[in-house]
Amino acid sequence: MSLKYFAGALLSIPLLPMMYFQGKQIRSKVPQLPEAKGNQGSVSIDDTKSPTLKLITLGESTIAGVGVTTHEVGFSGTLAKELAKELKRSIHWKVYAKSGFTAKKVTTDLIPQISEKEIDLIVVGLGGNDAFTLNTPWRWKSDMRKLIRTLQRKFPDTSIVFCNMPPIKEFPAFTKLIKFTLGNLVEILGDSLNQVVSEFDQVYYFGETITLKGWINKFDLKEQPQAFFSDGVHPSALTYQTWAKDIARKINANKELCTSLLKPIA
Repeated sequence: MSLKYFAGALLSIPLLPMMYFQGKQIRSKVPQLPEAKGNQGSVSIDDTKSPTLKLITLGESTIAGVGVTTHEVGFSGTLAKELAKELKRSIHWKVYAKSGFTAKKVTTDLIPQISEKEIDLIVVGLGGNDAFTLNTPWRWKSDMRKLIRTLQRKFPDTSIVFCNMPPIKEFPAFTKLIKFTLGNLVEILGDSLNQVVSEFDQVYYFGETITLKGWINKFDLKEQPQAFFSDGVHPSALTYQTWAKDIARKINANKELCTSLLKPIA
């Protein structure tokens, strides 16, 4: 991992002025979209004996729903619907997320805001802003360890799931240079997260690399690649819903995780 990172850093240093210029151009062209509205909701199933699972989603702009009008049609609302179908449980969900936040900012600014006393599942989406701010793998590891420990102190019996890293190499608004440099960095951060997660109990990382071609084949989608983005960077409703469906299936397929979630009904 270190060798790959340092090799990429050495290649990128002479290109930083060009990347800076291209980044400014991208920011001037990409519209400033608001975060989604309606940060909580419930999904009920027809089984009054089944306990309701409490779900929290936590993270950066993707979890904040930038690109869709409401969380109901974004990642969190769709994840709750898909989990209710997969697990046969009613779900109450709530979003704690902020556009532009790094892992460090989520730990210091968002986790203290979580008011719930009991949560069954925390799903975290991060990585994009840490790549955009050129966070190093070793600092990212330290930030993620602090995030996990902070959550586990607050919710010691709660399972934590980290979603895939954002597919920066697929972003149509980005130049080839930025796709290459930041896309490689976010993949290195994903490898580093996988190492960190292995150090903790009840923490999971679904780190499969997202590609549009892979999703189109996996879910038999007919849409063109541009349909997956709202502004060339942030997801569209199609992407949020496909991503949520994929994560729900991965959660359902993980026997250890399901065992902890589907506790016997008293």
